[in-house]
Amino acid sequence: MTASNLYKFLCFCSTEAVSSGFKTALLTGAIAAVPTLVGCRVFPWAKHNLNHTAQALIISAASIAGFFVTADKIVLANARGNTIGKYGKSE
Repeated sequence: MTASNLYKFLCFCSTEAVSSGFKTALLTGAIAAVPTLVGCRVFPWAKHNLNHTAQALIISAASIAGFFVTADKIVLANARGNTIGKYGKSE
């Protein structure tokens, strides 16, 4: 495998991981936003103790976690496939 082919392959794998992570971040952000915002309007404790910054941090933490979990799974799956492919052919 030449250096240019390896570079193209790595760019494809990283792009795949980033796009999947971004899609998951959007989904988890939307899923986390609804109960957070509703809870801050309905429950008295949340209404008093969770300001706008706290609500944004809760929502963004869920989005960030979703992004990194998904991107990590994609990267590990690609690495596992590359390792199995290399060592499966030599045996």
